[in-house]
Amino acid sequence: MNITSKRFKINAFKMVSLGKSPEGRDLWLVIASKERAFTPAALRATGKPIFLAQAGIHSGEIDGKDAGMMLLRDMTGRHKKRALLDGANLLFIPIFSVDAHERFSAFGRINQRGPLETGWRTTARNLNLNRDYAKLDAPEMRALIRALNAWNPDLYFDIHVTDGADYQYDITFGYNGKHGYSPAIAGWLDEFLRPAIYRDLQAMGHIPGPLIGGPADGRDFKSGLVEWTAPPRFSNGYGDARHLPTVLVENHSLKPYKQRVLGTYLLLESVMRALAKDGNKLREVIAADRNRRAPAVTLAYRFPQQPPLETIEFLGVEARTLSSRVTSSDFVQWMGKPVTMKIPLLKMSEPALTVRHPAAYWIPPAWSAVIERLALHGIQMETLTAPREVEVEMYRMTETKLANQPFEGRVGVTGTPVVERHKRSMLKNT
Repeated sequence: MNITSKRFKINAFKMVSLGKSPEGRDLWLVIASKERAFTPAALRATGKPIFLAQAGIHSGEIDGKDAGMMLLRDMTGRHKKRALLDGANLLFIPIFSVDAHERFSAFGRINQRGPLETGWRTTARNLNLNRDYAKLDAPEMRALIRALNAWNPDLYFDIHVTDGADYQYDITFGYNGKHGYSPAIAGWLDEFLRPAIYRDLQAMGHIPGPLIGGPADGRDFKSGLVEWTAPPRFSNGYGDARHLPTVLVENHSLKPYKQRVLGTYLLLESVMRALAKDGNKLREVIAADRNRRAPAVTLAYRFPQQPPLETIEFLGVEARTLSSRVTSSDFVQWMGKPVTMKIPLLKMSEPALTVRHPAAYWIPPAWSAVIERLALHGIQMETLTAPREVEVEMYRMTETKLANQPFEGRVGVTGTPVVERHKRSMLKNT
């Protein structure tokens, strides 16, 4: 859909559909470009950094939609923020989980202070899109990954709202650290982008903070703050593995909706200004991580086995633990009184499982769904044009056990892997 009426002809916007949801709704992407560069090649040819902001992956957590639409409005009709497009291009997905957005009611997020009615957390097929980046089961997610491939943004923000503990921060955000797959990118986020956003939000009365992984003991922040390392099924973990700078934003659900939306507006504006100033450096660190070849790959992380050495100042809220007469279990009651604490920071940064790089993986042509999804992720592959006999190392799972219930459309399997070597005849790919 082109915005081409006479009234808006001077505006630098265009809407394109990334694909259809299971219920037939379009997944809209708004392109904002001063040069009206409305194709991936044209947008890249402007030379400006490209910022992709995504809202509504969980459609009950919809702050980003309203904040982004307000910013687009102020770039056009009001012209107040039009200069933001002088230094950067904006790609905006107002609602990613479109079917869930239409499944709205006043009972979707009862522990969140506005809006009155919200959408659903999962898709029409009851899949959580922010658990699907790696496996690509949802058509919405496959459409998004195609868009990432085509538009190749320099920075990607995924905007959420919390549903857990209380604290003073109203806008929190985070990403995998320098121990992850993209250390150069993490360094740029640490040293340039985070301080810039903090300054801008604090200047307008907001309290930005780190992504809150929760208390170390699950109840009391005095026990320590968990700093999580996301695996690739989440947006920030996938971006880390893909070497795409990806930031997960969590607004605080107990703060008023107006405060959260205005904070998100400032966040998006701040990122646009930061990219205009330091976008070339960001592209340099992206290239450094994409050209990096680590000797081994870490598949899972854990908390360090030794006691934490780092402490931080945490802007918390006073709490107490009470016993419920209904459930006969303990629960945390947040008292609303601000309290500043010095607490341990527990970083999930120590490798728990590391493997060497294989020479290659062989995939039989019968597993076409696997091949298609690897290709969508940008994995380079060679296709056999004739049968070939190869010696392979394979795993045979013993002592297998199925999970008691499915998770995100799949049934988990645990077991003990045993390495075997075999000669296999690999068929050509027809």
